[in-house]
Amino acid sequence: MDEQHILDAATLEQDEALIPQTNWFERSETLQKLRKNKKFPTIWCPGCGIGVVMGALIRAIDHLGLDNDKVALVAGIGCTARMPVYMDFNTLHTTHGRALAFATGLKIARPDMKVIAIMGDGDALAIGGNHFIHAARRNLGITALVVNNSIYGMTGGQYSPTTPLGGKATTAPYGNVEPPFPVCELAIAAGATYVARSTVYHALELDKFLAEAIAKDGFSLVEAVSYCHTTFGRLNKLGSAADMMRSLKENSITRNTYEALPPEERAHNTKIVRGNFVNIDRPQYTVSYANLITRVQGGEK
Repeated sequence: MDEQHILDAATLEQDEALIPQTNWFERSETLQKLRKNKKFPTIWCPGCGIGVVMGALIRAIDHLGLDNDKVALVAGIGCTARMPVYMDFNTLHTTHGRALAFATGLKIARPDMKVIAIMGDGDALAIGGNHFIHAARRNLGITALVVNNSIYGMTGGQYSPTTPLGGKATTAPYGNVEPPFPVCELAIAAGATYVARSTVYHALELDKFLAEAIAKDGFSLVEAVSYCHTTFGRLNKLGSAADMMRSLKENSITRNTYEALPPEERAHNTKIVRGNFVNIDRPQYTVSYANLITRVQGGEK
């Protein structure tokens, strides 16, 4: 891939990509989505995939042409939940597992805003699991961005609802015996209207799915499969951050490739399947709720 192709794919200008040392912030429209006065580099470990997800989210919002003040990022607790700190949108840092609960209240109060709940796998699916399935069932106009690195990274490497069978963690030193939650399948079963999965290796694909999810008027989920090389990787001897990033390339396939496999191979597939799995329309909760208020106030039965 030559340099110009990379610039075209990311819709960057030559001088923007080079990031000149003088007035670099003002010269980049994309970087206007970051908070200028925050300290960089970020809190994440060097090589962490969460920064890739943050870049994809910024590019997706920029691609849609959304005003910073019309976007709200809601997060709970954990490595992933630190992401909104670095971005110049409306942000809400809440309690563990409650990002979707707070996002629900915000969306009902301000249905005109694009509300994005940013969560890790533990935040979204353990203590936050009940909120997750009911937000999807109600079809609230919220985008759920779940960064799945298969472990609780910030709090010491405990196993999470997405830790693979046999995977070691500080709370599963002999291997995890619990089957992992299939994140996308759970969202589909609960009623989400847009569901997609990609990995932090496939950054441009992640851009596309996030833009489509944010544009959707309904509950949308994007699962961004990442890795935690400092806890899960170390405990399971999976190598460096580069090794784990490379593994995402080698151990993932597109949905089309998966569906072209013979039935017996699909049944035994262990690779991550990337793609858009659901894109449907049904009544969005805040619209239905507003219609109910109008009907009741108008005296209709």
